[in-house]
Amino acid sequence: MNIAVLASTNGTDLQAIIDEIEAGKMPNVNLKLVASNKKCPALERAQKHDIPTLYIDPTNKTRQEFDEELIKELKSQSIDLVVLVGYMRILTPQFIKAFPKQIINVHPSLIPKYSGHDFYGKSVHEAVIKNQETESGMTIHYVDEGVDTGEIILQKTCPVTKEDTPETLKQKVQELEKKWYPEVIRNLTSTSKNI
Repeated sequence: MNIAVLASTNGTDLQAIIDEIEAGKMPNVNLKLVASNKKCPALERAQKHDIPTLYIDPTNKTRQEFDEELIKELKSQSIDLVVLVGYMRILTPQFIKAFPKQIINVHPSLIPKYSGHDFYGKSVHEAVIKNQETESGMTIHYVDEGVDTGEIILQKTCPVTKEDTPETLKQKVQELEKKWYPEVIRNLTSTSKNI
């Protein structure tokens, strides 16, 4: 199963995927490409492990033009599953249609709570703490034409304490992501469910 990772940030979840592949724990997974709209640490992580990378400069491109270029590259690599890891762009409908039920994302909250256009990165954890929630977590879901509205594949929770800050809560949620994102990819690629 050929997968591509789209990332715009540090790529901690990408590192967890790479580590499991290199440990022989994902025998059905071939990570063919890590692509980004930014020259970010995720690309550097991939390069350190000799994984091909692609940077597409979004300057002077419409969203459609950018995604067309990305679609063309992914299709040329025969990508079966597109994995979003801190990818800070909303995919166009044409991209979604090009990879029907072949795109997954991890979101740092228990969707439908704290999801949608206004909730990404630190803002999610700030809102959880501000509203005095007692638990948070992460959601892995298929990507559709909405924002964080696709079918949920897996959710895992963690407690939120009065001592938590956005930074400590982020760490808790990232630990869940690093454990369960590779597991979901492994299950999808070994059974080809919904792909």
